[in-house]
Amino acid sequence: MTGMPHKTDAPALVSLTGICKRYGDTSVLDHVDLSVHAGEIVTLVGPNGSGKTTLVRVLLGLSEPSTGAVSRARGIAIGYVPQVVAVDETLPIKVERFLALALRRGQDKSDALTRAVEEAGIGRILDRPLSSLSGGENRRVMLARALLRDPDLLVLDEPAAGVDVSGQSALYNLISDLRARRGCAVLVVSHDLHLVMAQTDRVVCLNHHVCCTGHPETVSRHPEYLALFGADVGRSHAVYTHRHDHHHDLAGEAIHDGHGHDHEQGHHHD
Repeated sequence: MTGMPHKTDAPALVSLTGICKRYGDTSVLDHVDLSVHAGEIVTLVGPNGSGKTTLVRVLLGLSEPSTGAVSRARGIAIGYVPQVVAVDETLPIKVERFLALALRRGQDKSDALTRAVEEAGIGRILDRPLSSLSGGENRRVMLARALLRDPDLLVLDEPAAGVDVSGQSALYNLISDLRARRGCAVLVVSHDLHLVMAQTDRVVCLNHHVCCTGHPETVSRHPEYLALFGADVGRSHAVYTHRHDHHHDLAGEAIHDGHGHDHEQGHHHD
């Protein structure tokens, strides 16, 4: 299921404008703009160290930008699934108890839990210790936990991390189904756009700044995208080459500076 098409007139749930983030003399984000509108799926792609997780933390309010503005819709509920969730193996908390702890005060336990468990497909593992789960099971539990917030926006940082190949497609189909069922927007952070291409409305390619953005089919033909996901790139090892001898116009097309500058940064994904 590819879900609903993105409507450009839908209200923005979150808008980030001119976001810069520096740690000392190191610039992690350089004048980044990002918005997520009601009902759309946006995929944020880029190499390791490109600032994706930092940008998500700014969006969530977990980190303050050095400069720039963040705007969130009033009363917005955000469900967040982080890339890494540390589970203490000496604390054998069961899945059902773990989810129950995430319920909001006054929330109907049976209805909310039943819906989240059913949608995430984890009914058969509720009695298992959280620390005993596989990578794919863990991601689905964390997704169910995020759904307990009845989110207007789901933010998923590398949702396929720790999931075997056979489960990755099913997971992204689930994300699309959730958007269709709940009408929520979804922001997916991923370094492998091949997996989510059919399920996303808009792609934002980040390497400290926004390299290109637009509809997946447009981005898939963009030089920056081709450098990141070229035909010769294997599934498990991608090389990202970013050329800084250009700017981008409003359509995302590269405008070269004419001086023959050819600065490259190679990044590897293992």
